[in-house]
Amino acid sequence: MIPALVLTAGLATRLRPLSLVRAKAALPVAGQPLAHRILRWLAAAGVTDAVLNLHHLPHTLTALIGDGSALGVRVRYSWELPVLGSAGGPRRALPLLGAPTFLVVNGDTLTNVDLQGLVGAHEGSGALATIAVVPHPEPGKYGGVLVDDHGAVRGFAARGSPEASYHFVGVQVADAGAFAAVPDGVPTESFAKVYPELMAARPGSIRAYVTAADFADIGTPADYLRTSLALAAREGGTRQLIGARARLDASARVEASVLWDDVEMGAGARVRECVVTDGAQVPADTSWTGVTLRRADDELAPNERRIGNLAVAALDG
Repeated sequence: MIPALVLTAGLATRLRPLSLVRAKAALPVAGQPLAHRILRWLAAAGVTDAVLNLHHLPHTLTALIGDGSALGVRVRYSWELPVLGSAGGPRRALPLLGAPTFLVVNGDTLTNVDLQGLVGAHEGSGALATIAVVPHPEPGKYGGVLVDDHGAVRGFAARGSPEASYHFVGVQVADAGAFAAVPDGVPTESFAKVYPELMAARPGSIRAYVTAADFADIGTPADYLRTSLALAAREGGTRQLIGARARLDASARVEASVLWDDVEMGAGARVRECVVTDGAQVPADTSWTGVTLRRADDELAPNERRIGNLAVAALDG
Protein backbone atom coordinates (compact mmCIF):
# COMPACT_ATOMS: atom_id res chain seq x y z
CA MET A 1 0.00 0.00 0.00
CA ILE A 2 1.14 3.54 -0.74
CA PRO A 3 2.29 5.78 2.16
CA ALA A 4 0.00 8.23 3.90
CA LEU A 5 0.27 11.84 4.99
CA VAL A 6 -1.93 12.67 7.98
CA LEU A 7 -2.65 16.39 8.26
CA THR A 8 -2.28 17.23 11.95
CA ALA A 9 -0.67 20.68 11.89
CA GLY A 10 -3.79 22.84 11.92
CA LEU A 11 -4.82 25.28 14.65
CA ALA A 12 -8.34 23.78 14.97
CA THR A 13 -9.87 27.17 15.74
CA ARG A 14 -13.44 25.85 15.58
CA LEU A 15 -12.57 23.37 18.31
CA ARG A 16 -11.36 25.97 20.80
CA PRO A 17 -11.00 25.97 23.73
CA LEU A 18 -10.30 22.22 23.57
CA SER A 19 -7.56 22.78 21.00
CA LEU A 20 -5.81 25.17 23.37
CA VAL A 21 -4.99 22.11 25.52
CA ARG A 22 -4.13 19.51 22.88
CA ALA A 23 -3.62 19.38 19.14
CA LYS A 24 -6.85 18.20 17.55
CA ALA A 25 -5.51 14.79 16.56
CA ALA A 26 -4.36 14.23 20.17
CA LEU A 27 -7.87 14.52 21.60
CA PRO A 28 -9.09 11.34 23.30
CA VAL A 29 -12.07 9.86 21.46
CA ALA A 30 -13.77 7.12 23.46
CA GLY A 31 -10.56 5.98 25.08
CA GLN A 32 -8.13 6.42 22.18
CA PRO A 33 -6.37 9.51 20.86
CA LEU A 34 -7.83 10.45 17.51
CA ALA A 35 -4.44 10.01 15.81
CA HIS A 36 -4.19 6.46 17.19
CA ARG A 37 -7.54 5.60 15.64
CA ILE A 38 -6.45 7.01 12.28
CA LEU A 39 -3.07 5.27 12.25
CA ARG A 40 -4.53 1.91 13.29
CA TRP A 41 -7.11 2.23 10.51
CA LEU A 42 -4.35 2.95 8.00
CA ALA A 43 -2.27 0.04 9.27
CA ALA A 44 -5.26 -2.32 8.97
CA ALA A 45 -5.54 -1.31 5.30
CA GLY A 46 -1.90 -2.18 4.69
CA VAL A 47 -0.24 1.21 5.10
CA THR A 48 3.24 0.73 6.58
CA ASP A 49 4.61 4.28 6.37
CA ALA A 50 2.97 7.49 7.48
CA VAL A 51 4.03 11.11 7.83
CA LEU A 52 2.33 13.53 10.22
CA ASN A 53 2.77 17.24 9.71
CA LEU A 54 3.22 19.26 12.90
CA HIS A 55 2.79 22.85 14.00
CA HIS A 56 0.22 23.47 16.75
CA LEU A 57 1.06 21.92 20.16
CA PRO A 58 3.26 19.28 18.48
CA HIS A 59 4.44 17.72 21.74
CA THR A 60 0.90 16.58 22.52
CA LEU A 61 1.06 14.39 19.41
CA THR A 62 4.65 13.19 19.40
CA ALA A 63 4.37 12.07 23.03
CA LEU A 64 1.42 9.86 22.12
CA ILE A 65 2.74 8.45 18.84
CA GLY A 66 6.53 8.31 18.94
CA ASP A 67 7.81 6.34 15.98
CA GLY A 68 4.45 4.61 15.48
CA SER A 69 5.78 1.11 16.17
CA ALA A 70 3.14 0.47 18.83
CA LEU A 71 0.47 1.28 16.24
CA GLY A 72 1.81 -0.94 13.47
CA VAL A 73 3.11 1.78 11.17
CA ARG A 74 6.39 3.69 10.83
CA VAL A 75 5.76 7.36 11.59
CA ARG A 76 7.90 10.35 10.67
CA TYR A 77 7.18 14.03 11.12
CA SER A 78 7.11 17.00 8.78
CA TRP A 79 7.57 20.24 10.74
CA GLU A 80 5.91 23.47 9.67
CA LEU A 81 6.62 27.02 10.76
CA PRO A 82 4.35 28.73 9.85
CA VAL A 83 1.50 26.30 9.32
CA LEU A 84 1.27 25.64 5.58
CA GLY A 85 -2.29 24.45 5.00
CA SER A 86 -3.72 21.38 3.29
CA ALA A 87 -1.86 22.10 0.05
CA GLY A 88 1.37 23.55 1.45
CA GLY A 89 1.58 20.70 3.97
CA PRO A 90 1.72 17.96 1.32
CA ARG A 91 4.21 20.02 -0.70
CA ARG A 92 6.55 20.23 2.31
CA ALA A 93 6.18 16.50 3.07
CA LEU A 94 6.99 15.22 -0.44
CA PRO A 95 10.64 14.32 0.35
CA LEU A 96 9.61 12.33 3.43
CA LEU A 97 6.82 10.53 1.60
CA GLY A 98 9.27 9.53 -1.14
CA ALA A 99 6.53 8.17 -3.41
CA PRO A 100 4.86 9.42 -6.59
CA THR A 101 1.40 8.66 -5.17
CA PHE A 102 0.21 8.77 -1.57
CA LEU A 103 -2.84 9.03 0.64
CA VAL A 104 -3.71 12.35 2.29
CA VAL A 105 -5.88 11.98 5.39
CA ASN A 106 -7.25 14.84 7.44
CA GLY A 107 -6.20 14.58 11.08
CA ASP A 108 -9.81 14.92 12.21
CA THR A 109 -11.09 12.10 10.01
CA LEU A 110 -12.98 9.15 11.45
CA THR A 111 -14.30 7.10 8.57
CA ASN A 112 -14.33 3.59 7.16
CA VAL A 113 -13.63 4.55 3.54
CA ASP A 114 -12.39 1.54 1.55
CA LEU A 115 -8.80 2.61 0.98
CA GLN A 116 -8.06 -0.23 -1.43
CA GLY A 117 -11.07 0.80 -3.50
CA LEU A 118 -10.05 4.45 -3.40
CA VAL A 119 -6.50 3.72 -4.53
CA GLY A 120 -7.78 1.35 -7.21
CA ALA A 121 -10.14 4.01 -8.56
CA HIS A 122 -7.25 6.46 -8.78
CA GLU A 123 -4.81 4.14 -10.50
CA GLY A 124 -5.09 4.35 -14.26
CA SER A 125 -7.59 7.21 -14.14
CA GLY A 126 -5.06 9.79 -15.25
CA ALA A 127 -6.13 12.04 -12.39
CA LEU A 128 -3.75 13.97 -10.19
CA ALA A 129 -6.00 13.48 -7.17
CA THR A 130 -9.04 11.40 -6.28
CA ILE A 131 -11.06 12.53 -3.29
CA ALA A 132 -13.49 10.41 -1.29
CA VAL A 133 -16.98 11.93 -1.03
CA VAL A 134 -20.40 10.95 0.26
CA PRO A 135 -23.84 12.37 -0.54
CA HIS A 136 -23.99 15.67 1.30
CA PRO A 137 -25.61 15.30 4.75
CA GLU A 138 -25.64 18.98 5.76
CA PRO A 139 -25.09 21.45 2.92
CA GLY A 140 -26.11 24.27 5.22
CA LYS A 141 -23.24 23.47 7.59
CA TYR A 142 -20.42 22.57 5.18
CA GLY A 143 -19.24 23.44 1.70
CA GLY A 144 -19.55 20.80 -0.98
CA VAL A 145 -17.82 19.13 -3.92
CA LEU A 146 -19.41 19.50 -7.35
CA VAL A 147 -19.07 16.36 -9.48
CA ASP A 148 -20.04 15.87 -13.12
CA ASP A 149 -21.71 12.80 -14.61
CA HIS A 150 -18.33 11.22 -15.40
CA GLY A 151 -16.95 11.45 -11.86
CA ALA A 152 -14.73 14.48 -12.43
CA VAL A 153 -14.73 17.24 -9.85
CA ARG A 154 -15.86 20.45 -11.52
CA GLY A 155 -15.67 22.80 -8.55
CA PHE A 156 -16.40 23.45 -4.91
CA ALA A 157 -19.65 24.90 -3.55
CA ALA A 158 -19.84 27.33 -0.66
CA ARG A 159 -21.69 26.40 2.50
CA GLY A 160 -25.42 26.81 1.95
CA SER A 161 -25.17 26.63 -1.84
CA PRO A 162 -28.36 25.32 -3.51
CA GLU A 163 -26.30 23.28 -6.00
CA ALA A 164 -26.35 19.51 -5.54
CA SER A 165 -23.02 18.51 -4.09
CA TYR A 166 -21.09 15.87 -2.19
CA HIS A 167 -19.31 16.03 1.15
CA PHE A 168 -15.55 15.44 1.27
CA VAL A 169 -14.80 13.03 4.13
CA GLY A 170 -11.14 13.97 4.52
CA VAL A 171 -9.45 11.16 2.58
CA GLN A 172 -7.86 11.36 -0.86
CA VAL A 173 -5.18 9.87 -3.07
CA ALA A 174 -2.84 12.37 -4.67
CA ASP A 175 0.08 12.33 -7.07
CA ALA A 176 3.09 14.43 -6.18
CA GLY A 177 2.40 16.43 -9.33
CA ALA A 178 -0.78 17.82 -7.77
CA PHE A 179 1.40 19.97 -5.51
CA ALA A 180 4.32 20.62 -7.88
CA ALA A 181 3.33 24.25 -8.44
CA VAL A 182 2.88 25.00 -4.72
CA PRO A 183 5.92 26.92 -3.43
CA ASP A 184 7.55 25.17 -0.48
CA GLY A 185 7.29 26.99 2.82
CA VAL A 186 4.57 29.40 1.69
CA PRO A 187 1.24 29.11 3.52
CA THR A 188 -1.52 27.89 1.22
CA GLU A 189 -5.03 27.90 2.62
CA SER A 190 -6.24 24.57 1.27
CA PHE A 191 -6.24 22.21 -1.67
CA ALA A 192 -9.62 23.77 -2.53
CA LYS A 193 -7.62 26.84 -3.57
CA VAL A 194 -5.08 24.84 -5.60
CA TYR A 195 -7.23 22.20 -7.28
CA PRO A 196 -9.41 24.62 -9.30
CA GLU A 197 -6.29 25.80 -11.12
CA LEU A 198 -5.42 22.19 -11.95
CA MET A 199 -8.98 21.52 -13.13
CA ALA A 200 -8.92 24.60 -15.35
CA ALA A 201 -5.58 23.67 -16.89
CA ARG A 202 -6.39 19.99 -17.21
CA PRO A 203 -10.08 19.05 -17.01
CA GLY A 204 -10.64 15.73 -15.26
CA SER A 205 -7.41 15.94 -13.27
CA ILE A 206 -9.35 15.91 -9.99
CA ARG A 207 -11.83 13.07 -9.59
CA ALA A 208 -14.34 11.97 -6.98
CA TYR A 209 -14.65 8.54 -5.41
CA VAL A 210 -18.31 8.39 -4.37
CA THR A 211 -18.85 6.11 -1.40
CA ALA A 212 -21.43 5.31 1.25
CA ALA A 213 -18.77 5.19 3.98
CA ASP A 214 -19.51 6.31 7.50
CA PHE A 215 -17.77 9.36 8.87
CA ALA A 216 -17.83 11.21 12.17
CA ASP A 217 -17.51 14.92 12.71
CA ILE A 218 -15.49 16.48 15.54
CA GLY A 219 -15.25 20.02 14.18
CA THR A 220 -16.61 21.75 17.28
CA PRO A 221 -16.63 20.89 21.00
CA ALA A 222 -20.28 19.85 20.71
CA ASP A 223 -19.47 17.61 17.73
CA TYR A 224 -16.54 16.13 19.65
CA LEU A 225 -18.69 15.24 22.66
CA ARG A 226 -21.45 13.77 20.50
CA THR A 227 -18.99 11.59 18.56
CA SER A 228 -17.17 10.44 21.70
CA LEU A 229 -20.42 9.39 23.37
CA ALA A 230 -21.61 7.56 20.26
CA LEU A 231 -18.35 5.64 19.84
CA ALA A 232 -18.20 4.72 23.52
CA ALA A 233 -21.74 3.35 23.34
CA ARG A 234 -20.85 1.36 20.23
CA GLU A 235 -17.52 0.06 21.48
CA GLY A 236 -18.09 -0.91 25.04
CA GLY A 237 -19.12 1.57 27.65
CA THR A 238 -18.71 4.81 29.50
CA ARG A 239 -15.43 3.93 31.23
CA GLN A 240 -13.76 4.86 27.94
CA LEU A 241 -14.86 8.44 28.56
CA ILE A 242 -12.78 8.90 31.72
CA GLY A 243 -9.07 9.51 31.23
CA ALA A 244 -6.02 8.21 33.01
CA ARG A 245 -5.33 9.06 36.65
CA ALA A 246 -8.75 10.63 37.18
CA ARG A 247 -9.55 11.18 40.85
CA LEU A 248 -13.28 11.28 41.44
CA ASP A 249 -14.87 11.44 44.85
CA ALA A 250 -17.30 8.58 45.41
CA SER A 251 -20.16 11.08 45.54
CA ALA A 252 -19.20 12.86 42.28
CA ARG A 253 -21.45 12.30 39.28
CA VAL A 254 -20.47 12.12 35.60
CA GLU A 255 -23.32 12.06 33.08
CA ALA A 256 -22.85 12.01 29.28
CA SER A 257 -19.48 13.74 29.64
CA VAL A 258 -15.82 13.24 28.68
CA LEU A 259 -13.04 13.60 31.24
CA TRP A 260 -9.45 13.81 30.00
CA ASP A 261 -6.35 12.82 31.97
CA ASP A 262 -5.61 13.85 35.59
CA VAL A 263 -9.07 15.33 36.21
CA GLU A 264 -10.21 15.77 39.80
CA MET A 265 -13.82 16.00 40.98
CA GLY A 266 -14.64 16.91 44.56
CA ALA A 267 -17.39 15.56 46.79
CA GLY A 268 -20.84 16.18 45.37
CA ALA A 269 -19.50 17.64 42.10
CA ARG A 270 -21.58 16.91 39.00
CA VAL A 271 -20.94 17.30 35.28
CA ARG A 272 -23.55 16.67 32.62
CA GLU A 273 -22.87 16.91 28.87
CA CYS A 274 -19.46 18.46 29.55
CA VAL A 275 -15.87 18.08 28.40
CA VAL A 276 -13.34 18.39 31.22
CA THR A 277 -9.77 18.76 29.95
CA ASP A 278 -6.40 17.64 31.30
CA GLY A 279 -5.73 18.43 34.94
CA ALA A 280 -8.91 20.42 35.56
CA GLN A 281 -10.22 20.38 39.13
CA VAL A 282 -14.00 20.44 39.51
CA PRO A 283 -14.79 21.90 42.93
CA ALA A 284 -16.90 20.06 45.47
CA ASP A 285 -20.64 20.71 45.46
CA THR A 286 -20.69 22.38 42.05
CA SER A 287 -22.84 21.40 39.08
CA TRP A 288 -22.02 22.03 35.42
CA THR A 289 -24.08 21.37 32.30
CA GLY A 290 -23.19 21.81 28.62
CA VAL A 291 -19.77 23.42 29.08
CA THR A 292 -16.06 22.83 28.56
CA LEU A 293 -13.88 23.09 31.66
CA ARG A 294 -10.12 23.61 31.61
CA ARG A 295 -7.49 24.93 33.97
CA ALA A 296 -7.42 28.71 33.89
CA ASP A 297 -3.64 28.90 33.92
CA ASP A 298 -3.20 30.94 30.74
CA GLU A 299 -5.04 33.45 28.59
CA LEU A 300 -8.74 32.84 28.12
CA ALA A 301 -10.32 32.17 24.75
CA PRO A 302 -12.87 34.81 23.64
CA ASN A 303 -15.80 32.57 24.54
CA GLU A 304 -14.46 31.57 27.99
CA ARG A 305 -14.97 33.11 31.39
CA ARG A 306 -12.93 32.50 34.52
CA ILE A 307 -14.72 30.93 37.45
CA GLY A 308 -12.32 30.22 40.29
CA ASN A 309 -9.52 28.09 38.88
CA LEU A 310 -11.51 27.05 35.81
CA ALA A 311 -11.90 28.49 32.33
CA VAL A 312 -15.50 27.80 31.32
CA ALA A 313 -17.15 28.00 27.89
CA ALA A 314 -20.53 26.95 26.55
CA LEU A 315 -20.17 23.67 24.68
CA ASP A 316 -21.98 25.00 21.61
CA GLY A 317 -19.84 28.17 21.50
